[in-house]
Amino acid sequence: MIKKEVMVNSATGLHARPATLLVKKASSFKSDIFIESNGKKANVKSLIGVLSLGVTKGLKISVIASGDDEALAVDEIVRLIKLLE
Repeated sequence: MIKKEVMVNSATGLHARPATLLVKKASSFKSDIFIESNGKKANVKSLIGVLSLGVTKGLKISVIASGDDEALAVDEIVRLIKLLE
């Protein structure tokens, strides 16, 4: 299992469009990938799950992956979140 923290800088947080991009990217990996925010955890491969966290701009979240390609999965998801500024 690998875990990294990242600050969300997107003006809309992880709302519809950014969340959809995250789900598409996460779905390309075999690993189980989750994000944690304010004590809640959601599967990044689930749009409803990501949206249910209500992640807003300026919030620090954790990206957690477990599986065959966990290191690459976490790196790519963190990179995408940083690009959503």
